Amino acid sequence: MPTDMMSLKNHLLIAMPNTHDRAFDRTVTLVCVNDDKGSFGITINRPIKITVGDVFQQLDLSTKNDDLNQKLALSGGPVDSAQGFVLHDTDKRWESTMRISDELAVTSSRDILKDIIKGDGPDNFLLTLGCANWAPQQLEDEMMSNAWLTCPVKNSIVFELPYKQRWKAAADSMGVDLSRMSSSIGHA
Repeated sequence: MPTDMMSLKNHLLIAMPNTHDRAFDRTVTLVCVNDDKGSFGITINRPIKITVGDVFQQLDLSTKNDDLNQKLALSGGPVDSAQGFVLHDTDKRWESTMRISDELAVTSSRDILKDIIKGDGPDNFLLTLGCANWAPQQLEDEMMSNAWLTCPVKNSIVFELPYKQRWKAAADSMGVDLSRMSSSIGHA
């Protein structure tokens, strides 16, 4: 990534309304890594028909906590759909934890799930299957082609809002009305 460009790490990518890629239509994706080796993100607003309890069962884990068992998992993106990721708030680290910011991290190891079951996990988390990856400079090129809007992360959007409201809320946080966006590309 050129040194004169701002890193997109710890920002939300908001898919433009004219996105023709079904994998990213109306998505909000948290950028976890953005450097000269490429970019990695987790989509935060695509619930799937798999529950956290289903994932626990596949991993031979269990809990009697019905709220936890019934919580929906999310599609974190179109890459590695069998790989689980836990996006969470906390400064605690697990075996495979990658810090995104002082307040956010992503963990891909089983030990966090055991702690969540015991009540020793993060206060807020999303369990996702899959992720989004971009080759070096690919995400920046997509930004230049008006495929995405970007804004700083707000934990309330990531963890508190209903999934269907996150796309609009992320744009609203920047003062952008997506219903008024043109599908034309232009540069000043």
